[in-house]
Amino acid sequence: MQAEVRKKHIVDMTKASRIIMLVLCDVFLINLASFLALWIRFEFSLELMRQSGFLESIYRNAVPYTVMTLGVFELFRLYTSLWEFAGLDELIRIAAACVCASLLGYVTMKVFGMSVPRSYPVLNCLFLVLLVVALRFSYRVLRKRKRREGAARRTMLIGAGGAASIALRDFSGSSNSSNKVVCLIDDDVSKHGRYLRGIRIAGGRQSIPEAVKKYRVEEIIFAIPSASNRQRKEILEICQHTGCKLKTLPGLLQIVNGEVSVSNIRDVEIEDLLGREAVLVDLEEISEYTQGRVILVTGGGGSIGSELCRQLAARKPKMLIIFDIYENSAYEIQQEILREHPDVDLKVFIGSVRDEKRVNELFAKYRPQLVFHAAAHKHVPLMEQSPNEAVKNNVFGTLNVARAASRFGAKRMLLISTDKAVRPTNVMGASKRVCEMIVQMMDKHSATEYVAVRFGNVLGSNGSVIPLFRKQIEQGGPVTVTHKDIIRYFMTIPEAV
Repeated sequence: MQAEVRKKHIVDMTKASRIIMLVLCDVFLINLASFLALWIRFEFSLELMRQSGFLESIYRNAVPYTVMTLGVFELFRLYTSLWEFAGLDELIRIAAACVCASLLGYVTMKVFGMSVPRSYPVLNCLFLVLLVVALRFSYRVLRKRKRREGAARRTMLIGAGGAASIALRDFSGSSNSSNKVVCLIDDDVSKHGRYLRGIRIAGGRQSIPEAVKKYRVEEIIFAIPSASNRQRKEILEICQHTGCKLKTLPGLLQIVNGEVSVSNIRDVEIEDLLGREAVLVDLEEISEYTQGRVILVTGGGGSIGSELCRQLAARKPKMLIIFDIYENSAYEIQQEILREHPDVDLKVFIGSVRDEKRVNELFAKYRPQLVFHAAAHKHVPLMEQSPNEAVKNNVFGTLNVARAASRFGAKRMLLISTDKAVRPTNVMGASKRVCEMIVQMMDKHSATEYVAVRFGNVLGSNGSVIPLFRKQIEQGGPVTVTHKDIIRYFMTIPEAV
């Protein structure tokens, strides 16, 4: 209770001090406007002002006129408004208060026989409006600027072209922006040392580490929408070593068309570091292969399996069967496909590929023609701690599915394997290599065609190193690797599928 009383007392004192300061400033401005009105009337000559006798009239009327004007200002609530948010309504009130005060002062001088030029009330009113408006609105600007600078993140923009220019304009004009751009980076040597919207272009990409230290940069925004994936990757790799938070702008055309603004700045994703353009797949050719067939996807709720199901559902299969042990992920992909492709005959079943009886029942009832086997344990460290689970799920699960595919006449079974199966050095990789050997063996003794594909690091998939890298990038790096000479091969989920 005492703390609340003390806090209220401090607030009241601060408010009173602010009003007193505003009144003192108004006292000065009221008399300055009066002097300026007479000074301009006599063409900036103090001697002529004294000789005319009008200066003496202003001196005699100064105190009562000042008091009356302050009273008028109080009536028009010029001391209780929140000038930090002042707008057109406040401007109109200031003008009305100054007009009333000027007329009242002029009438008072006439009543008491004080002579002034006929132009005096008009000029006095004009100067009073200008000075009072300048005081109030400069307070608003200073408060807003102080608040923004206090909370703003010191930001470096990579790029000094059209997108950067639009971004700078949006940053300076948006009250919601929390960024203060302190420097620009561009590889165009002719721009180095020059200024874009008042912000200095500090140098090229090699100057990024030095500029970060010099300008105390906290956040770096990539603003070159036209850059290729390779250029983006090279520049962002330099930025990672600065410890700054990395973000990127949307495309220039999207900004110009008004579809997005700098408020849509997003964090740099691991996909931005792919270093190549995504591979486009001929989906029409794939459609002919899958259309009108009964298709089973094991592990259909996982990252790879769910993307498989999305693309297969769009290819108009006769029936799409999703088999997964995790009910939440299976439910999510089920609802998505029902929403996006309501005409697809979709079946979703919960169960484990370890359960041979359950697998055989599923094959016996629906007789899938194409089988995509994506069910597997994929986390390398976890499988090192639980090798028996890796063997039961990956090896025996694959064996169950492969046997059922042969027994019930599937046309083709595709095993999704991993690059870790190449000369495996861990339990997960070894278990997947055994899976490959199983389908290779089955292919020689069955009418069913067996195929295996090895994926590298799939961007966005569960169980890969990507989530770890993503968190490290979001935190400004560094990105840790197993060994400095290690090479990782990345692909997107749609590419993998």
